[in-house]
Amino acid sequence: MLGPTGHLDTFTRDHIAPFDSWPVLHLAGFDYPDWLNVGVELTNRMVERGYGDNIALIGNGRSRTYKELTDWTNRIAHALVEDYGVKPGNRVLIRSANNPAMVACWLAATKAGAVVVNTMPMLRAGELTKIVDKAEITHALCDTRLMEELILCERDSAFLKTVVGFDGTENHDAELDRAALKKPVRFDAARTGRDDVALLGFTSGTTGDAKATMHFHRDLLIIADGYAKEVLNVTPEDVFIGSPPLAFTFGLGGLAVFPLRFGATAALLEQASPTNMISMIEEHKATVCFTAPTAYRVMLKAMDEGADLSSLRAAVSAGETLPAPVYEEWNQKTGKPMLDGIGATELLHIFITNRFDDHRPGCTGKPVTGYEARIVDEAMNELPRGETGRLAVRGPTGCRYLADDRQGVYVRDGWNLTGDAFWQDDQGYFHFAARTDDIILSAGYNIAGPEVETALLSHPAVLECAVVGAPDEARGQIVQAHVVLAPGHAGDALMVKVLQDHVKKVIAPFKYPRSVIFAKALPKTQTGKIQRFQLRAKPPQP
Repeated sequence: MLGPTGHLDTFTRDHIAPFDSWPVLHLAGFDYPDWLNVGVELTNRMVERGYGDNIALIGNGRSRTYKELTDWTNRIAHALVEDYGVKPGNRVLIRSANNPAMVACWLAATKAGAVVVNTMPMLRAGELTKIVDKAEITHALCDTRLMEELILCERDSAFLKTVVGFDGTENHDAELDRAALKKPVRFDAARTGRDDVALLGFTSGTTGDAKATMHFHRDLLIIADGYAKEVLNVTPEDVFIGSPPLAFTFGLGGLAVFPLRFGATAALLEQASPTNMISMIEEHKATVCFTAPTAYRVMLKAMDEGADLSSLRAAVSAGETLPAPVYEEWNQKTGKPMLDGIGATELLHIFITNRFDDHRPGCTGKPVTGYEARIVDEAMNELPRGETGRLAVRGPTGCRYLADDRQGVYVRDGWNLTGDAFWQDDQGYFHFAARTDDIILSAGYNIAGPEVETALLSHPAVLECAVVGAPDEARGQIVQAHVVLAPGHAGDALMVKVLQDHVKKVIAPFKYPRSVIFAKALPKTQTGKIQRFQLRAKPPQP
């Protein structure tokens, strides 16, 4: 059962999934005190352990030591509590690209006892409003360059009352920065319980309706003390770099929690294109990289053109299937393995992975210590080795949705069902086969097809549509829209551009259909249900 709580606002405990619907949790070896604040553990404690002069964060042209980060986050925490009324348990949304200021705001809000919801800068007002209303978010911290959509969200939400701007460019010329500069560098952090929710990670389901995954203070340490310690063997000399947004739990773990837990350095890029990452790796001698195979392909080509990526000792691939040729070429050119792995927002981070001394192409590896996995059929019976079925996982982290009936779909008989089809070979290694739901996995992004359909249907030229994932060599999958136009509209290249631009305005731009196929009718069952499996056989079109 849950330990003691320090939350005055009990919303998360009141709305967490019923205990009997949780997966079985294996917590042996992950022993933390009853009272735990992960913001303190990643800053103050690191200074106390002698890492105060180590570089914690690099970004936007400057570096910050652990001592500077501790003081900075303490000042912001003072401002949040004293000037903006944040109370332990309040939900605080953060909207920003990957930069040190975003990390500082996350840590400060956590120190204040808030439940943080990190969001991507690409989200539009309508998407933000769904998140705000589901989590009943009261406060939002936003990079001043990204305020417009959040202001629209504030106008439409019944819960969001306080929106405060911060300066993500390191000039410290914004409301929150000015308030924080007046505050002392010492702050008595909220006394939160290890089982208090520290983070809500939002993920889209097959319907496009956002689900909020609930993660405790201890969970954020577990992924570091498990995967990062066992698999990556992180040391204070490491420099982390990568492309995943901090708004994703994959990015938050790999680019903030992991380095800060071990006195290492996080190098953050607002525009984490492969070209920018290559420059940062060369400049700061990065040692650990988190990105998708799409980016590693570009890096491999850059090596042929003289790029020096020899400082990298760990190349972690996740977010999409790692093709064997990419793995093999990386190994050939660097002499080091590329570590393929699989994680889920529901379990916070990677739970099956290859190791430096145990890796092979076309293989996801074996469970991280503390986790166990099996392949099951629809009735949860374990399948024989070699047969493809549903991946079931359990370990020290697991799915707990915020007030969502889909808890019973994701968790069955104490196991997390990730929505992935896998098979296990005779030696116990796990191999990815396919997704088992309608999520489109494109260049590391999870995109719900029905959400894109809704955006398309809001255009007057669209009579009917269906969205599926189409295979793509560079991105794994792309969003492919099959569209029936209303009378009077021509299905030409101009209409493709019109619809793509429309989707980009309605929802996050990365969700737009890169392939649009016009059809006179969509294949349907006798009851009128669209048969998407027939559409998935269609080749991509520009």
